[in-house]
Amino acid sequence: MQFQLTNDFIEKIEGLISQKDGNALRELLHEYHFADIAELLEELNSDEATYLVKLLETDITSEALMELDDDVREKILDRLSPKEIANELEEMDTDDAADIIAELDDHIQKEVIQKIKDQEHAADIVELLTYDEDTAGALMAKELVQVKETWTVAGCVREMRRQAENVTRVHSIYVTDKEGKLKGRLSLKDLLTASEKTKISEIYIPKVDYVTVHTENEDVARIMQKYDLEAIPVVDENGILVGRITIDDILDFIKDEAEKDYQMAAGISQDVEADDSLWKLTKARLPWLMIGMLGGLGAASIISGFDSIFLSHPNLLLFVPLIQATAGNVGVQSSAIVVQGLANDTIKGHIIRRLLKESVLALINGICIAIVVLVISHFIFGTTYSESISICIALISVIIMAALIGTFVPILLDRNGIDPAVATGPFITTSNDVFGILTYFLIAKLILGF
Repeated sequence: MQFQLTNDFIEKIEGLISQKDGNALRELLHEYHFADIAELLEELNSDEATYLVKLLETDITSEALMELDDDVREKILDRLSPKEIANELEEMDTDDAADIIAELDDHIQKEVIQKIKDQEHAADIVELLTYDEDTAGALMAKELVQVKETWTVAGCVREMRRQAENVTRVHSIYVTDKEGKLKGRLSLKDLLTASEKTKISEIYIPKVDYVTVHTENEDVARIMQKYDLEAIPVVDENGILVGRITIDDILDFIKDEAEKDYQMAAGISQDVEADDSLWKLTKARLPWLMIGMLGGLGAASIISGFDSIFLSHPNLLLFVPLIQATAGNVGVQSSAIVVQGLANDTIKGHIIRRLLKESVLALINGICIAIVVLVISHFIFGTTYSESISICIALISVIIMAALIGTFVPILLDRNGIDPAVATGPFITTSNDVFGILTYFLIAKLILGF
């Protein structure tokens, strides 16, 4: 039966915590999955959550800590001693432990690392902290199963049993030479069906996909997606096998990137949560709102430059919101498709071909919308034929222009090393509002001659 966190259950846990009834809490929670424990911890206050973390077995709480929201985990870690944090890290894979260590202050990091009993585990964590944040080296885990090509099947099985004790999930068996250079991978079927005296060099598969410690996380994600991999080995500059990246790590990375891109598309310049402070939320939102304000003032100044239209063709002013909304929507649609394509590495070919395709698509959409606007503007709003025609021509022109801007800007940003997600949302909307209004009045002036 799926776990459901109810108010009654939370109140029961809070009551037992207030009574310091540790035995009852252990008995009540011992069969729950660590993800359920994490869900519970997020509903408790920091002191209550910390009490549970200290009370329960570290093999459960270490996993639960990794499931928590960053802010919740930070508050709990602040209430744990370096020794208690070290105990939690000893139960974690090295990549998760490194993530936890990275969240701590420098002086606390040193204390925690010194308290870790397993020196090899501590050294692996320290190594992971030396890699750049957005690279495979920082994302990988050191735990893996590797065998030497010179071993026999019997010796390989014995060594695998020993190594597997420290690996949570065995996705692949990697084969290396005497120096530790990655040579290939080993099929479990081939291992089980081969003679005990058979050399691994005779049965391993030499073809294996891998990345280096300096490969960017986005490239790692593309490779694993393209080849449908559950795990991928990581090598250093000399081809030495140093770790592996599993699919759960990549899913976490993709989720974080998607959340960041979604916020950027909505005009939020920092990674924030709904529960963050007012100051942090203001800093994240205000810059883009200021850009939107400047765009609005720019559009207002353009309109003021065509003040003669107010007297001669007042009906044209009724369609200013239509022009702005359509330009913004088309630009966001085009940029969203391009940004998604860039993220998935599906944008191929020359940029001119992409712009030409978007122009044709925009022309088709523009004509369809213009026909509807032509009828409605003339028969419902009472515009003259010349006014309706100028509105429709301007609308088609604005749609094409917005599509080109929405396509070109993300590609340009991507080629200059800037996250193209910044091109969606307020940036595209504001720029298309300004250019759309300018185009609208220039075309109207050309046709109507005011």
